[in-house]
This record gives sequence, C-alpha cells and structure tokens, in this order.
Amino acid sequence: MTQGLKSETNSPVAKQLIVAAAGLRAKLDKLEFAPPVTHVYNPLSYAWAPYEAYLRKFAVGPKRVVFLGMNPGPFGMAQTGVPFGEVSVVRNWLKLSGAVARPPREHPRRAITGFDCPRSEVSGRRLWGLFAERFRTPEEFFREHIVLNYCPLAFIESSGCNRTPDKLPAVEKEVLFAVCDEYLRATIAILKPEWVIGIGDFAFKRAGVVFVEGTPRLGRVLHPSPASPAANRDWPGLASRQLEMLGVWRSV
Repeated sequence: MTQGLKSETNSPVAKQLIVAAAGLRAKLDKLEFAPPVTHVYNPLSYAWAPYEAYLRKFAVGPKRVVFLGMNPGPFGMAQTGVPFGEVSVVRNWLKLSGAVARPPREHPRRAITGFDCPRSEVSGRRLWGLFAERFRTPEEFFREHIVLNYCPLAFIESSGCNRTPDKLPAVEKEVLFAVCDEYLRATIAILKPEWVIGIGDFAFKRAGVVFVEGTPRLGRVLHPSPASPAANRDWPGLASRQLEMLGVWRSV
C-alpha cells in the first residue's frame, strides 16, 4: 500500500490534502470564540506557505501511520505552519521554508515571528528528534509516516496563556469538533493509513469518536510535552516502546 516519495509537484494525494486543508481553513476562519479566549491563531491562514510546502514535499502517497496531534504549540506550528514545527527542525531537518505573515489580531505576549522565533517548541523537538534518530532522513520517515494536527487553531487567553481545545465551552467545542472531525475523516480517506496514533489522550479520543469501525487501527503515545513529568523521563524511549508494543514499529 505505502509508496515511496514521488515528485512533489505531481502527487494527487498531496493535491487532495491541500484542497481539504484549504476548505478547513475557510470553515475555521468563520468560527467565533468567547472569553476567556481573546485571540485565535489560524496558521493555515497566515502560515499557509510552509504548511502547503510540507504537504507537497512529504504527503506524496498513502501512509501506513498517521501521527495525530491536538493543536498548534505557541513556538511550533503557530510559528512555522508545520505540525509540531519546532523552528530548527523545520529549517534544518525537514528543510522547509515559506513566508509567514501575522494573524489579523495578535496578542502582545504571543508574537508571531515565523522562522525568526527564538524560542524552541520542546514537544516538537522531542517528537521530530525521535523520528530523526530512528529514521535518519525525512525521506525514510515519510515513506510510511506523516504528522498532522486534529485542530489547526491556537487559542490564547487575555493573559497570554494557551487554552487547549478540550477546555473550551461545550457549545464551542461542539461546533469546532464537528468541523475538525469532518476534516480528519476526509484526510484519513485520502491517506488510507493502517494506523492513526494519537499523540496524547485528546487526539486518541477524537480519533476514537471519528473511527468506530476498527479501521484504521488506533493507538496512542504519551504526549512529549514538558508539562508531563513522565515525558521528561526519556520520552523517546517510552514512545518507542509504546509503538513497538502496539506493533506499529519493530523492535531495534
């Protein structure tokens, strides 16, 4: 089922994913959120160029495994447009670039500086670091895998604190999740993976809501966030063992 990397300009899979992401972007831009959320960032709008480049370069065929995150981190996808997109990883390992503008309304404590962002996204550094260590090159990793986010929006409170989608009011979650569920369903139909691996409980549970028939197979790994004490104790080793126990990866 899984194909090698093709020309990034001739992939029908990449083109379908780009169309689906553009549709998601338009729907999400119409949603409104109430306090305590005061600012909403949609990287699919202001950082579309690097996200489209990510899909064109790496989503060139069906994937055996889709790693699914929750939503953008403030120093990752919110800056680069790439899921878990820690700046140095995106620039130096994935070798992606692209123009990043600014959100229509920018929080003064959460500036978007794109690839000039001086902060490191720890979760992204850990996630992509594991893949770089195991697969050595992006081409080897993306031959069978890809990383996506369930929700591409970042929610910021007046204080500048990040608010995750699961902490939104019920009415807002219902509308948001309906849009994101539809996009996830369409994306998986395009990529035809054997596995969807939730990076953390939230993504795993949303995949479980969307896919109830046993196809694709679902699994989870501990989220690499530094807020998790368990993740701060050899997260790469723990995540590798979890994937090996599931049968997603072979023991090395």
